[in-house]
Amino acid sequence: MFIDTHLHLVDKSRLSYPWLEGAGALDRDWSFEAYAKIARRIGIEAVLHMENDCAPADILAETEMIGEVAQRPGSLMVGAISGARPEDAGFDAFLDRLDRRIVKGVRRVLHVMPDDLSRDARFRANVGRLGAVGLPFDICVRTDQLDLARDLVRACEATEFVLDHCGVPDIVGGDMKDWRRGLDRLAVLPNVNAKISGISAYAGPDWTVEHLRPYVEQTIEAFGWDRVVWGSDSPVVTLNASLEQWMAATQALIASASAEERAKFASGNARRIWKL
Repeated sequence: MFIDTHLHLVDKSRLSYPWLEGAGALDRDWSFEAYAKIARRIGIEAVLHMENDCAPADILAETEMIGEVAQRPGSLMVGAISGARPEDAGFDAFLDRLDRRIVKGVRRVLHVMPDDLSRDARFRANVGRLGAVGLPFDICVRTDQLDLARDLVRACEATEFVLDHCGVPDIVGGDMKDWRRGLDRLAVLPNVNAKISGISAYAGPDWTVEHLRPYVEQTIEAFGWDRVVWGSDSPVVTLNASLEQWMAATQALIASASAEERAKFASGNARRIWKL
């Protein structure tokens, strides 16, 4: 059984998502009910919601929405990774307002932001505070920003980090050199984990398991079975696959691992990192 550590929900009647305009097939509501029907069928036992880069004014409302989903009888939802703005002077007050019954970690997307954002002293100081309050920080960066991620992780040794989507490799392009170098340099640091989440979205519409295999195997080799977790990245994964196809690919990719290794990857590591 798997814990999905990366589900995005969209409710445009409650929250504003500026990035969705012009996002094609993703620009619509994505409900938990539709996701959960599939998730239960394919062996997902619990879910963490990943912040969906809603408007800053809606960050706390997004957490409230996920809390409502979690309170439904028999819900698979066990927590939220909240959006955050560590660059803001009011970050401490923001942390105090988080509902820790539902918030298990935070993320500030970096792949669409200037590189200097995560180099800022206030940003790093605030991310560094997360360790003291027990909140991991998800890192969403491009391959060319992996060294930037490494600098942030090194600057915040007391904070636990999770690299999203294997560092977003260019699977279509097929050039692994820069990605592998950046991944290996990052993985040396003990306070960072890797999330193998929906990478079929970067592989083109005609992907196969063998297209994904080198990237998954290299991520596991770099981080080890104790520091990798699984995520669907639904609904983004649906751009090139169904949720069922991504799960089937995952199962094929880890088929040769031991039962202990598969259990760590599927759920055990997630329980540890986010204290589930």
